[in-house]
Amino acid sequence: MTVDNKIGKKESVRKMFNEISDRYDFLNHFLSMGIDILWRKKLVRLLKRQNPKYVLDVATGTGDLAITASHIGDIKIVGVDIAEEMLAVGQKKIKQKKLTDKITLSVGDSENLPFETETFDAAMVAFGVRNFENLDKGLAEMYRVLSENSKVYILEFSMPEKFPIKQLYHFYFKNILPLIGRTVSKDRRAYTYLHDSVQEFPSGEAFLSRLNIAGFKNSSQLKLSFGIASIYVGEKR
Repeated sequence: MTVDNKIGKKESVRKMFNEISDRYDFLNHFLSMGIDILWRKKLVRLLKRQNPKYVLDVATGTGDLAITASHIGDIKIVGVDIAEEMLAVGQKKIKQKKLTDKITLSVGDSENLPFETETFDAAMVAFGVRNFENLDKGLAEMYRVLSENSKVYILEFSMPEKFPIKQLYHFYFKNILPLIGRTVSKDRRAYTYLHDSVQEFPSGEAFLSRLNIAGFKNSSQLKLSFGIASIYVGEKR
């Protein structure tokens, strides 16, 4: 996706995701062959160890991660996103699954979270941080709203390093995925943007460094599926 300089990355991303909201879930699962579901479950297993009670889901989109995490005991989840149409899809899913007592979705900017300092005892993001207009500000905001001795869990695409996974991954992301995405979503930009945003994202050690700059301690990376995706965990102490 080419960012419209008149409105900036944030508004461009909001507009793009609103336009593909009704096809987003199908494409996510289809293009990843369902592996994205397993990645979210892995994040939730890590989250469950903390036994959190009040969790923030940033860039919640259609609420998939929040729904997956809703089965953790006596948990309450607040999901925020800038794309209203994505949230509308998420609201329908939550209502259908009878999870309205556990999950609340609302419009919210990751770089200016509408919550008091030290509100949540965990925060999570799935495939959202690379869409932040200002990555460092978004990470700092999550740090701010977390209570002491809590953690942030971030699931994001990363770049595999070993042959032949690296070469196959690059070919699929650059050629196959945008073609299928354009055909199904009718949005020329959306899945070209996916490839470009993953390429530009500071994954691995570079992202761990950004977590540390935001204030998180003992930051770690768990590589998934040969490094195609990663779960990053940071502690607030």
